[in-house]
Amino acid sequence: MKPAVDELEQELGDRIHFIRLNIQEKVGMELAPLYDFQYTPTFIFFDAQGNELWRTIGEFDPQKIRDSIK
Repeated sequence: MKPAVDELEQELGDRIHFIRLNIQEKVGMELAPLYDFQYTPTFIFFDAQGNELWRTIGEFDPQKIRDSIK
C-alpha cells in the first residue's frame, strides 16, 4: 500500500497535502480521538476548509482521490 500512496503523492503532491500519521506515536495518539480513527490504515480526505469529504479503512482506490480533486 505504501508504494501506491507514494506514487499518488508524487503525482498529486503539488495539488493536495498528504499527511501520514502513526497511531503508535505521540502525535498520532493525540489526533486519533479528534478525527475518530482507530484502525490502520485509515484514509481521510478533507477539503481546503478542513471538512471531511470521505474516509475509507483498509484498501483504498487511488482513482477516488484523483476524482475528488477535479
